[in-house]
Amino acid sequence: MAEERFSEAITGPVADWATDFSHAEPEWAADPYPIQDELRERCPIAHTERFGGGWLPTRYEDVAAVAYDTDQFSSRSVVVSNYRPPPELAPMGEVPPISSDPPFHHFARKLLLPAFTRSAVAKREETTRTLCHALIDDLEGQDVVDAARDYAQHIPTRVIADMLGFPPEDGPRFREFVENVLETVNLPPAEGMDSSDELFEYLSEQIQDHVDNPRDDLTTYLLNAELDPAHVAGTMALLLIAGIDTTWSAIGASLWHLARTPADRERLVAEPELLPAAMEEFLRAYAPVTMARLVKQDMHWNGVDMKADDWVLLSFPAANRDPAQFERAGEVVIDREVNRHAAFGLGIHRCVGSHLARMELRVALEVWLQRVPAFTLADPAAVTWATGQVRGPRTLPLRLT
Repeated sequence: MAEERFSEAITGPVADWATDFSHAEPEWAADPYPIQDELRERCPIAHTERFGGGWLPTRYEDVAAVAYDTDQFSSRSVVVSNYRPPPELAPMGEVPPISSDPPFHHFARKLLLPAFTRSAVAKREETTRTLCHALIDDLEGQDVVDAARDYAQHIPTRVIADMLGFPPEDGPRFREFVENVLETVNLPPAEGMDSSDELFEYLSEQIQDHVDNPRDDLTTYLLNAELDPAHVAGTMALLLIAGIDTTWSAIGASLWHLARTPADRERLVAEPELLPAAMEEFLRAYAPVTMARLVKQDMHWNGVDMKADDWVLLSFPAANRDPAQFERAGEVVIDREVNRHAAFGLGIHRCVGSHLARMELRVALEVWLQRVPAFTLADPAAVTWATGQVRGPRTLPLRLT
């Protein structure tokens, strides 16, 4: 049996992004795009000794090559940290199907597909729209609101809770789980595991409640599939963490853009039919998700020498701003016609919940722009962004005008 690999946490300012990158530092969270653009020109596959060693490709073609290559790169852990799970955890991984390698991945993904089809998602649109209106009703009379905490974060939290059959009043706990799991990656491994333990203890309670009281929801569906208990808990953890943070980040980043770009906001209010194209452009330009892979064996790959168990950070945000792939890559063009972005990933792990995320983002923006057609950033300096592999506004003070 191979042992887990632990690494000592390395923190502090980055000296050279080409040789010492860290997506866990505040300067990356504040604005990663100039860093990515410079690396793409100077050192398209950056390296770091942090997190026990890792690589950061910044060109679309390199990101895609890793994402599609399941022979040389494992998905058994998709969040870079100072802990590497043992190879024996493959092919299921900790949070299937996103952490699963072939052939197990096909089974784990196929199991979830019925819950995330277009028709299944469409049935949730009316309640999502009602929720968005209720959230805006609660903002009545306020000149300045935090659109991240008071609006964006509640939408996927409620939708996922409803899908899983979890108590809606546990929303604040879900947000805490998200922040603990995704924003503590550079802590010593023991502290990071404490955060994960809290999440899985909660999931264990919910599983037991569903065993005692079966109902028509996704948790009971997974239990009825007679899966390994670790599979059930891992999939629920994935839906709870990834299904919430990615979508609230996309909603928040879209509102941030519209608040600081009056011309785009005014055009979308006047031409709501442009929203589908604008939404895809927000997903491209502000793609929230960066995934990770682990190198399976020592190899020379695209000009660099990778070692077994090195991390590879798959920056879909960097890929989406590669001028070799997109015209005017650094601009936000809300009527962009051709937009084959990678915001939902590439390869076999492309987001299973993309239809759900798109519905939530579209409805959230439609309702906001109908109800709040004029808004600006109350204080640009007060906007804060999440660190780690899912980037979106954590605080977003907007002035409603």
